[in-house]
Amino acid sequence: MITLITNIKELLQVREIAIDKVSGAEMAILPTIKNAFLVIKDNVIAAFGSMDQLPAIQADQTIDATGKVVMPSWCDSHTHIVYAGNREQEFVDRINGMTYEQIANRGGGILNSAKKLNETSEEEIYNQSKIRLEEVMRLGTGAIEIKSGYGLTFEGELKMLRVIQKLSYDYPITIKATFLGAHAFPLEFKENPKGYIDLIITEMLPKIAENKLADFIDVFCETGYFSVEETEQIMEAGIKFGLKPKIHVNQFNSIGGIQAGVKYNALSVDHLEVMKQEDIETLKNTVTMPLALPSCSYFLSIPYTPARDMIAAGLPLAIATDYNPGSTPSGNMNFVVATACIKMKMTPEEAINAATINGAYAMGISNTHGSITIGKKANLIITKAISSYYQLPYAFGSNLIDSVFIEGKIVV
Repeated sequence: MITLITNIKELLQVREIAIDKVSGAEMAILPTIKNAFLVIKDNVIAAFGSMDQLPAIQADQTIDATGKVVMPSWCDSHTHIVYAGNREQEFVDRINGMTYEQIANRGGGILNSAKKLNETSEEEIYNQSKIRLEEVMRLGTGAIEIKSGYGLTFEGELKMLRVIQKLSYDYPITIKATFLGAHAFPLEFKENPKGYIDLIITEMLPKIAENKLADFIDVFCETGYFSVEETEQIMEAGIKFGLKPKIHVNQFNSIGGIQAGVKYNALSVDHLEVMKQEDIETLKNTVTMPLALPSCSYFLSIPYTPARDMIAAGLPLAIATDYNPGSTPSGNMNFVVATACIKMKMTPEEAINAATINGAYAMGISNTHGSITIGKKANLIITKAISSYYQLPYAFGSNLIDSVFIEGKIVV
């Protein structure tokens, strides 16, 4: 099956030589071709260039993209979209003055979601989650990471990971699974944190590894959750079972989680709303991708990741949705890109790089996703007719997507 897209107003994120990520000043550079064509063969990008170089092609279908921008689909590298129910009441409680921490301390937050998940059947969790997955695919996401962490029991965590696995079987989108058993301490282990960590290490991890249910291991390293020492212990155990670390750090406090992540070569350190200069220095010249979650800051009214300071220091940066029922009930990467520009003062070029090639790196898939490169997956966004790609973050409330391709096929 050969698909030819012609008369593309501008083809974004063109990388003839494959790269893993972009950092520092390079983040402001977004290579493009104006008046372009692109060829899809089966599920990969087969050719591209300017229209005046278009060769004779026997295409099965031709799409005229006059006035439209074509770019790689979004790579959403931090989500929690497998969950049961919602936390709408907590949303109202915050409006009425309660903080995220106060809600968590009364048994809300993550523990609220865990209670609902353990009371809900695996089939129902799947049915709720697939609706969210289909929605984000229509919004342009072509690769996604999904975490467990709302089970907090042996069976609950495995149930979540099985749902993630079934979603990956049933849908063409690339899905990477993360085991986040260390999301919070269950109430029954509140006075026995060591007991819960032992459960994670001696019972959950062996079963997860045996059934190949996860790619990564994650820990919520934060005051009131998991200490740096506990985080290191869990990361170390995960690595022994073949899981690469991706960890939550610096959402409310800087307590040394970034240093722990770098020590264990974490693929990414995520949130980073509170950053000290030593945190930025620690991340320099490492394999660890800093990852910001702008719509979480928006929804919780907490600080935004200091993107300008980090990029000025030469760091790379990825952005993702953090789609979850408590702090970011949205998987709209278009809004994330716009919010990164509006609130974090990232340029459109930086934000698009952060949401495509750097997002792919934060999932370990930059060899197949995140740029317009021959041989990469044909995961594409075709916009509606727009004045320029600057309109994507500028018109933040408008749906400017005309169609989405995943694995070479239009998402219906």
